Amino acid sequence: MNKNRVIKSYNDKIKSLKKFNKYYFEKNKPLVTDGEYDKLKNDILILEKEYTYLNSKDSPSKNVGYKPSKTFKKVMHRAPMLSLSNAFSEEDLFSFEKKILNYLSRKDSPQISYSAEPKIDGISASLTFKNGKFIQGLSRGDGKEGEDITENLETINDIPKKISSKEFPEEIDIRGEVFIQNSDFKTLKNKFANPRNAASGSLRQKNPKETSKIPLKFIAYTFGFENGLKVENQYEFLNKLSEWGFKTNPLNRLVLGVENLMKNYKEIEDQRAKLDFDIDGIVYKINDFKLQKRLGNVANAPRWAVAHKFSSSKAISEILNIDIQIGRTGALTPVAKIKPINIGGVLVSNATLHNEDEIKRKDIRVGDTVTVERAGDVIPHILTVDKKRRPKKSIKFTFPIKCPFCGSKTTKEFNKITKKFDAVRRCSSEGYYCDKISIEKLKHFVSKEAFNIDGLGKKIIEDFWNLKFIKFPQDIFKLDYNKIEKIEGWGKLSVENLKYSINQKKNISLERFIFALGIRHIGLENAKLLSKYFISFSNFQSLSIKKNYNDISNLDGIGETQVGSIKSFFSNEINLNVLKELGKVLVIKNATNKKSDGLLKDKSFLVTGKLNGISRAEIKTLIEENSGTTVSSISKKLNYLIVGDKPTKRKVLGAKQLKIKIINQDEFNQMLNKTS
Repeated sequence: MNKNRVIKSYNDKIKSLKKFNKYYFEKNKPLVTDGEYDKLKNDILILEKEYTYLNSKDSPSKNVGYKPSKTFKKVMHRAPMLSLSNAFSEEDLFSFEKKILNYLSRKDSPQISYSAEPKIDGISASLTFKNGKFIQGLSRGDGKEGEDITENLETINDIPKKISSKEFPEEIDIRGEVFIQNSDFKTLKNKFANPRNAASGSLRQKNPKETSKIPLKFIAYTFGFENGLKVENQYEFLNKLSEWGFKTNPLNRLVLGVENLMKNYKEIEDQRAKLDFDIDGIVYKINDFKLQKRLGNVANAPRWAVAHKFSSSKAISEILNIDIQIGRTGALTPVAKIKPINIGGVLVSNATLHNEDEIKRKDIRVGDTVTVERAGDVIPHILTVDKKRRPKKSIKFTFPIKCPFCGSKTTKEFNKITKKFDAVRRCSSEGYYCDKISIEKLKHFVSKEAFNIDGLGKKIIEDFWNLKFIKFPQDIFKLDYNKIEKIEGWGKLSVENLKYSINQKKNISLERFIFALGIRHIGLENAKLLSKYFISFSNFQSLSIKKNYNDISNLDGIGETQVGSIKSFFSNEINLNVLKELGKVLVIKNATNKKSDGLLKDKSFLVTGKLNGISRAEIKTLIEENSGTTVSSISKKLNYLIVGDKPTKRKVLGAKQLKIKIINQDEFNQMLNKTS
């Protein structure tokens, strides 16, 4: 890699880190998982080590946290609040110990004694005590300068306000973590993403009375500045903290050697699911204070300590229950309700079990201790079951042979191609007989690629269903807005906006209408093929009478599976009535053949960000109707990147690098001789 590319890559990573720090430390809204954040920091440090000319004042090798908020008075820490280097494996720990022994020139020394302290995922704070009295409390800030949050910290019962012990130092900064227990977080989960965000947001309240309403806890684990501390090692200090009235972590251990550190690590990782607070790793500190002093610090981290992180994608939890969910096509999906666990900074309480076969294969049961994996945007799922920890009275989970919601028989379809039964079990009811399927069909009907009705999301569909405002798709266009206006949370303006949005969508293309019906196996591309074949809604509707299914099967892209689904749809009386009623209230536009010489001929497009008044599916159709094409990623074949609100920066950067023309929505409209 040439020097310019190295510098650019480095600066891009620094820029991303600054942004992530701002959202994590100042706004309490992390943009990435802990694992992704740690990897970015590590990538920067590796680049700096490999290319010594790289240097930034915002590097993680020079800074901790983020600059203090302007809301509170800034105060310098009397001793910096340092960061910690990370370890992710046993190999990393052996490397950490080897560096210590080399630095101390102790190659043949006995095993090193470590204070192993589980790292609570909360907010760091430094408490200044003078003559036994708590006089000031600071946040970490950027490690050198923190925010004066004394009044908010004074509301925490775990923090002693006056210590009378004669052994307590004349002056000392006690440091620890402010956090919220998972059991207490249940009442706050609608306001915050996870317990850490809740703790951070509570400490940044301008009014201490508001902070006092939040059940904050404090665990002490170290000190900064001190005058008169008479202890010789970390473990003794932790015991003294308890004697002085501070809470300390009950899982703290004194451990000899790396092998025992790993054993302790696995034991605590197994206990994570049973704890009432989130931990994201274990901090190992050289126990002897004299050795700590000799080792000193490197950059902004101590040589004598390291944080051994738990996996950012896996965690151990317990299955509390197994629920069955149902989709619009009748598929029954088992979902494990697990004891909430923090995985990579995200609080996970549900994990998919995929299907009946998966449960049988892994023999998953209620009460099991399991390893849960959450990788990237993948839905959390059960990786393994620890059968050694299975309760004695455990019973096998029996998958329902009747739909839990309507009582219809559940079936597995036979696949003629694979000669096997499908893994997915489905409710056998058709049309809108099953209430749960009906709700999911309605959600699909108003989704972005279907009718795309603003203000009519999944939650509102459920609310309107429960209030008996809607049961079938046509009911959406016949809503009683006077009744809606009387519902709590709705006002005249919001009702008018909803009415406007619904009326706007009474005009729809045939292809989007067919897709919106939610016929199984008929996706947007299949809907396009069908719309071009039928041309008009009346032709499509008459399929129930003509039953010319053989003609459909000759369409390129429509196979036996799709034809079977269409037959099933048109053989159901409720579906036919839905079509009839929708035909009365909608204007369903005839399909138009794609122009071969349209305004966008030989031009390719990609959209990033949210556009004004038009969905991705709609703009894709518009492009294709005008002889253009759409692509799914940045490449040299792309002609135009259409940028809306909050675009994906990676796509914009990629377009710039490949010198692809970037346009906004107005410029796209001008290409079609349209006005926005």
